[in-house]
Order: sequence, then C-alpha cells, then structure tokens
Amino acid sequence: MKGELADDYVIVKDQTDGNHLYGKGNYGYPRSGGGVDLDLLEATLLTELGKLEVLDKGRKLSFEEIFKLSSDAIEGFDILYIVYRDIRLGRGLVVKQETGNYDLSVFGAGKRQSNSRPAYMLRAVSERSVLDASESLEGTKETNDRRKNLLYGVVDEEGDVTYYKLHVKDPAGKVFPTDVKGHADGVLVSDRVFIFQQEQCGFLHDYGFFGKLINGIYQLSLVEACYLVGKGKLTVKDESGTEMDYDDLFEYGFNEQDEFENRLKVYTDLRERGLVVKAGFKYGTHFRVYQDDPDDCHARFLVHAVPYEVTKMWPDISRTVRLSGGVKKEILFAMVQGNSVHYLEFEWYKPGLLPGK
Repeated sequence: MKGELADDYVIVKDQTDGNHLYGKGNYGYPRSGGGVDLDLLEATLLTELGKLEVLDKGRKLSFEEIFKLSSDAIEGFDILYIVYRDIRLGRGLVVKQETGNYDLSVFGAGKRQSNSRPAYMLRAVSERSVLDASESLEGTKETNDRRKNLLYGVVDEEGDVTYYKLHVKDPAGKVFPTDVKGHADGVLVSDRVFIFQQEQCGFLHDYGFFGKLINGIYQLSLVEACYLVGKGKLTVKDESGTEMDYDDLFEYGFNEQDEFENRLKVYTDLRERGLVVKAGFKYGTHFRVYQDDPDDCHARFLVHAVPYEVTKMWPDISRTVRLSGGVKKEILFAMVQGNSVHYLEFEWYKPGLLPGK
C-alpha cells in the first residue's frame, strides 16, 4: 500500500487500505471520507516491515530516509522507535504516539484502539538519561488519577528495553508503640547509643522492637535513639556524662552522618505507620522494613530516603530494583518534601511479565 508524506504524518488515501490498517492492524487515525493518517512511528515501522511505500512528491522514500526524516522531526526518535517497535512487535500490543508529558500510550492485552482506552502511559528514555524523581511521582499520581499506570521503557546501548512500572505506595504495619511503662538510659559512643542496664533492654524490645542485643549490651542506631528521645523513652549522655536532649542528639547526627535529617524523617514516618524499621545496609538501602514482629516475618520493604528534588541515573535504579527483586522485597524510594514523605515504588518487569505476554 502507498502513503503520501504530509509534514509530520503520512496519508493513506485508499479506503480499502485505510480500513485494513485501522480495522485489523490498529494503525493510524481515520480520515473523513476514508483512508487514515499515520504518525511517523507507524509509517516508519510499516516501511521497515515492507507493508508501506511512503512517497514524497511522487518519490519513494527508503527506510533509511523515512527514519532520518522522523529523527529530524521528533526529538529522541531513535529511543522512541526502539521502545515502540519492541512493544508493537515483541509484545503484540497496540501502542500509540502521545504528546505532552508522555511518549506512548499502551493498550492492554487483546485490546483495540477502536473500543478501549489505554492501560498505560509510557515514557521512553535512554539508560544514560537522568530521572527526576519528583516528576516521576507527579506523573504516577496523574496517570493513576486517569485510571492508568505509568511505565518507563529504558533503552540500553545495545537497544534492549527494560520496563519499569511505577506505583505510589502507602505502606502500613501492625506494630505501634505499646503502653509498656519504662525508660532507658544510654551512652553515646561514636555513632551508636549503648544501654548497659540489662533490665532496660527488655523494655525497648517490648516497646516496639527497637535496637539490638549484642553480647549482653543493647545497641541503638542514632536515628533510633533520636526517635526514642523525642518520645521521652530514652535519655542519652555523652561519654563525659553530659545529658543530650533531642536537639543536641539531632545536631550530632546531622554533623556525623550523611543524609541524617532525611533518614530520620523517613524513619519517624515509617514508625508512625506501625512499621518496624531496621538497617538496610546489607541490601544496599537505608532501611529494611517489617509489617509485624521481625522474629515472625520477613521484611516486606526496602526503603531508601531521598530528597524530593533528587535526580538518579537509570543504572543506579536498575541495580537497586533488581536487588530487591532478587530477595523478594518491594523497593520504595521515600521522597522527603518538607515534613511530608512520599513513597514511590519501581517495579521491574521481566519481558514475559509485560502485559500481553
């Protein structure tokens, strides 16, 4: 079939060809009076497949020519085309070009553009591009409000595509501080608080599974200690015997540890949600998080505290997401905005788990 180039789209005037493209192939947009308009993604793919001849003032364009023309007309066309082609041919899904904040709209398995709405809004990006976390959060909220989901298609240097589905999460647990009476006295040594009175150790465990017992000595991290001082359940003295109030301990942590303020805000928010929060270093994140007694369940979440305005490189995200998937946990980026914390999950799709496969 033949089509005529017109600015940034291709016109297929023949009514039979147009009906075939739209009705059976889910390509194009119907024209008044018959035929279809194809966007440049569709025209380029159909040219590659040998199903369309694109004419420019009567001259047939090669695939190379239509690809170069499309690249000049659409910024980042090479990345966009790789993702479009992968979804259309590799997944067998209907996908349409979008404008504005999204690159593509993707229909669910077995769905057609004539009788359904897209299930996903997709952004096509290079692995070398930078992700703006706040923009991703707002995009996820927007697509969820439209009853859709946000996907990222990330293209590596070999042209392979990895897909990430984003979710806004509201984590919750069952462990809220009890009415257990008690108080603990700790000593700050380096960046930890130690409690030497054996009778006080049980109280901290019963109060909410705080700290860790090592060789008869109870140990708290600085964020745990700050939280407990703020709750009035812990008194901390430095090695000289001087008592440190909340502000003193916070200032000490702020000066001694990177990202202390954000980590403390996230820790506090998670605790107020009934979650038990422990160190996540062995998983490459700030926290591992339990919904109940850590002795009776596995950690459900891995949480990494970041500023709301943070930017991340995709290889960093890929490593974090793949690690969490390997240990069967959900990775949440906890984005600190003032006194609020927003939780954004990146879910990695294996090709066989993408809709339509």
